[in-house]
Amino acid sequence: MVFQRDKNKAVKRLIHPANVNKTPLYRMKLTLFVSLIVILPTNLIAQRVNVIDYAKEARYEAANAALAPIQKDENRVVFIGDSITAGWAKKRPDFFTENHYIGRGISGQVTHQMLLRFRADVIDLNPHAVVILAGTNDIAQNSGPATLEAIAGNIKSMAELAQQNGIIPILCSVLPAKDFPWRADKNPLIHVPKLNALIKAYAAANHIAYVDYYSAMEDGDGGMKVPEHTAATDLVHPNEAGFSVMESILKPIIDKALRHN
Repeated sequence: MVFQRDKNKAVKRLIHPANVNKTPLYRMKLTLFVSLIVILPTNLIAQRVNVIDYAKEARYEAANAALAPIQKDENRVVFIGDSITAGWAKKRPDFFTENHYIGRGISGQVTHQMLLRFRADVIDLNPHAVVILAGTNDIAQNSGPATLEAIAGNIKSMAELAQQNGIIPILCSVLPAKDFPWRADKNPLIHVPKLNALIKAYAAANHIAYVDYYSAMEDGDGGMKVPEHTAATDLVHPNEAGFSVMESILKPIIDKALRHN
């Protein structure tokens, strides 16, 4: 197959000793490139779907272009995530507009899709900080099986890309979930705490702020509190009271990070 031969040549060129730069950023780019070129073609090339479409990079293209230039006293913060982040910006718009926060959540997305659009939806907006809330859909296997280490690795890569571009990363725990109504039997009660432990350990080791929503919203059995923070028919997405709790936890952490920048 012609594509397979071209793919192998590209990988060989990238990893040839003469081309290898040993900086952490290069290694991160290498890992992402190899992952994409090896994994994505199976599902995407055969369907003639390009990577930009797959990452839904065009979703916020017009909104990004319409953003006013950042003001001198503006502490711009971007929130990247999935439907939880998208719903947050929609249900609680005042929290975002009053604080110069920008919501860039896309429903259904997994961490590697967010990583693919990270430049367009975060770096190019020149924020002071980025809030990364991701992992729910990876555990639900929206894009197929993924190890917890791979999910955490994508979150780490986003944090490192942010730091390389002078942006403060703020990492969030995955929210508690008893089950995923759209994709049952994926064991979030087991996997969410384990993924959170990986994210928290990475944040601590690298002096990155970690936001623990899980402890405040967990019902004692691993699920999100019903009906306080989510509906019994949902289990995953916070209601307005749930978002209010998240805001009360997050806002002081953002303020502290910006003060120390």
